[in-house]
Amino acid sequence: MDSFKNLNLGNRLSGFGNTVNQFGSQFTPFASRTFQYTKEQLGQAEDKTQLPPDYIELEKRVDALKQVHQKMLAVTNQYSTEAYDYPSNVKETFNDLGRTVSEKVHLLSSATTPAEAQAALTAPPTAKPQPKTFAHAIARASLASSQLLHQEHNTTGEDPLATALEKFALAEERVGEARMAQDAQIQSRFLAGWNTTLNTNIMFATRARKGVENARLSLDAVKAKAKGTTWKIPVPAVAAAQSPRTEMHESEISPEAQEEIEKAEDEFVTQTEEAVGVMKNVLDTPEPLRNLAELIAAQMEYHKKAYEILSELAPTIEGLQVEQEASRAAN
Repeated sequence: MDSFKNLNLGNRLSGFGNTVNQFGSQFTPFASRTFQYTKEQLGQAEDKTQLPPDYIELEKRVDALKQVHQKMLAVTNQYSTEAYDYPSNVKETFNDLGRTVSEKVHLLSSATTPAEAQAALTAPPTAKPQPKTFAHAIARASLASSQLLHQEHNTTGEDPLATALEKFALAEERVGEARMAQDAQIQSRFLAGWNTTLNTNIMFATRARKGVENARLSLDAVKAKAKGTTWKIPVPAVAAAQSPRTEMHESEISPEAQEEIEKAEDEFVTQTEEAVGVMKNVLDTPEPLRNLAELIAAQMEYHKKAYEILSELAPTIEGLQVEQEASRAAN
């Protein structure tokens, strides 16, 4: 009795499976691919077409290159933000950012009273606010500090520290301008190139790989339909033994089905060859390395310029220090 029940259940499930097979054979290409993908995820697919080892290796290399671009850009995109090194604890007013240090020094040179000096420091802006960089912030703080000392200096001569701070302010402003020039070069010569590689070249490779995956799914879906294995419905073991399913061998595939398989195979090969070409082009292009060289060159130029500016300033500051020590010793 149990065997009879299992047989009836198996027949009903097999009939349902045949209905699903017929329904699947009428799918659109997109639906067929989706159907095949679902089968693979559920472990119901047989004879999954394998991609060539060389192709898989190219995919891994492209994925690695994509990760490299994402990691580097996550950091270097900061060069697009002016205030990336600006101290978060500094509170500067609109007037503080109104004029360059050089302009303020020029105005201060003609001031004859403390009130005029203060007016020079808070003169209304003549252009856009000054850059918020670390070097510019140091320059503004140095100039303001210099004026504080000048205002309280009542003896003859100049306060050596005030003089040194003013000269340091002018130098730091130049360093800040050099940093801004570096950032502009990096934005145009490195960031633009790497963003293009990531968002255009690697994206093309991703699309080509998607085309290969779609072609493979379509091929396997066509094969499954031709062999009558569009979907497998689990049946009890007894029913399976008493009502075995007849599998269609390759020799039993109709000419029409064989032609459809060959057409799908040709499409799969075509998509694979195109994807290989696109991925090789992405991997072989010298642009990322050329862009990296431009990044290094921009950094070198900035640090060289900063070194030259500070090297020019250092002897002057040392001279003021020597004079102050000599004056102190004489007194």
